[in-house]
Amino acid sequence: MLSRLKRKTDAAGAAVVPAWHPNFRNFERLPDTKVVRTAFFVNGLAAVFAIVLLGWLGYQELQIRELRQSIADWEQEIERDRAGSGRAVALFKKYQAEAARVTEIDGFLKSRPKVSSLLLHLAATLPGDIAFDTFELKDTALRLLVTVRGAPDRASGTASAYVEQLRADPEITATFDDVSLSNLTRNPRNGRLAAEYTLRLKSAEPAKKP
Repeated sequence: MLSRLKRKTDAAGAAVVPAWHPNFRNFERLPDTKVVRTAFFVNGLAAVFAIVLLGWLGYQELQIRELRQSIADWEQEIERDRAGSGRAVALFKKYQAEAARVTEIDGFLKSRPKVSSLLLHLAATLPGDIAFDTFELKDTALRLLVTVRGAPDRASGTASAYVEQLRADPEITATFDDVSLSNLTRNPRNGRLAAEYTLRLKSAEPAKKP
């Protein structure tokens, strides 16, 4: 009886130990059991990127082609209008030259006082001891030659006082920038004092000294 129980125990213990055998499987050569491989996603993304890049390049090429066509059309328009534009520019330059000349003449005429009004005003304000000899209106100034009556000392003072009278005259200062007694001499024929006055126009440049 004891021998039978011992045999069953030994047999149960022996069945627990797994049977040993060599593993001859080559894992590198075994087939991949994945349903979807990682390479599929990588290739898919690369294909999508390539398609998007080709579409973008195609769009850019289309825009460049349209821009080149627009530039060609503009160049044709420029060449077509070049002759007319050249004529218009030449006419405009001619107009500018003529306009500048007319403006210069108009300004010169407006800057010169009316001789009749000026002469009447000078005659009306002329002192009793002074008489006009010459009235000469030039481009830049008015030249007055007068004869001053009286004794030499008194005549000299009258000539100097007339300068101050002209400088204080509003109608004279409105047209002339400066009044000066440029010459004072005695006339040998009649012994009277001859005075020369220079009234410079406002639009005239002052004379440069040599």
